[in-house]
Amino acid sequence: MAIAKAERLMNLALCLLGTRRPLSKRELRGSIEAYLEAGSDDAFNRMFERDKDDLRELGLVIETVENLDGDTGYLARRDSNRLPPITLDAEEAAALGLAAKVWQQARLAGAASGALQKLRAAGMPEAEDAYEVHSALEPRIPVHEAAFEPLMLACRDRRPVTFDYRKGNAARPEQRQVEPWTLECWRGHWYLAGWDRGRGAERVFRLSRITGKVRSRAGVFTAEVPDVVTVRETVESWAGETATRTALIRLRADSGYPLRARAISVRELGDGWEELEIPYGHGLDAWLVEFGPDVVVQEPADLRADVVDRLRAVAKD
Repeated sequence: MAIAKAERLMNLALCLLGTRRPLSKRELRGSIEAYLEAGSDDAFNRMFERDKDDLRELGLVIETVENLDGDTGYLARRDSNRLPPITLDAEEAAALGLAAKVWQQARLAGAASGALQKLRAAGMPEAEDAYEVHSALEPRIPVHEAAFEPLMLACRDRRPVTFDYRKGNAARPEQRQVEPWTLECWRGHWYLAGWDRGRGAERVFRLSRITGKVRSRAGVFTAEVPDVVTVRETVESWAGETATRTALIRLRADSGYPLRARAISVRELGDGWEELEIPYGHGLDAWLVEFGPDVVVQEPADLRADVVDRLRAVAKD
């Protein structure tokens, strides 16, 4: 069975690399013997989608093109799948090894490990990892959200997606149609930046608030994808990192250390409470709710109202 699948993947890759124009599913099915033997259209479609995803996981860049008739075709351009010679010194190899360790608890662990093996096989020097022996701290990026993997692949392949999303102050989730740009991690939470088709504007979504499955949709992006710096700034702003004013909060003593780290000033109030002045930007209300009864917002009034609304929405559950 393993040999049959490897042969099928090889044949599909050769077809996609050997064509000068996008090939439809119908044409690919007629060109590959294993697809001709599929018992039904549904069986073929499932097999083809799995094979296409497997080839992409192996590093083949497969383009999805929609012609004027609305039919979808696939091809793998040779110039997009040809890598220049890679030369790395010992310091660069050490940096790559450290970066790969970041993903050991995430879905990218296998891909990172496989990439290092391929580079070493191509002659990348074996660098001593200074962090492995002499440090008790290891880099990690935790990924617990089920939406991470499908959104990561959708960002990579430029595929529109739909998912149900529940805002912090909403009782029920709403369906969103999004053109995903990139994923960013801020303060231990993952965010998706992209174009919200329903609202006709760029939006940022926190992955922990995505409910149900992320579903891919056919078609191409309708909005221009901004450069990386712009997207990162958007995520930073929506995650509350860009401060436009300050907020005054009461914080229970010996709690809320991430808030204390950002505080501009701290004043003891007595009875186990302290008053903090912290930078106030978009998304601060959602962050404060996470500290529950240990935080009380004093000013501004609109921030206090937003936090109360979020707590009431949680209480209704």
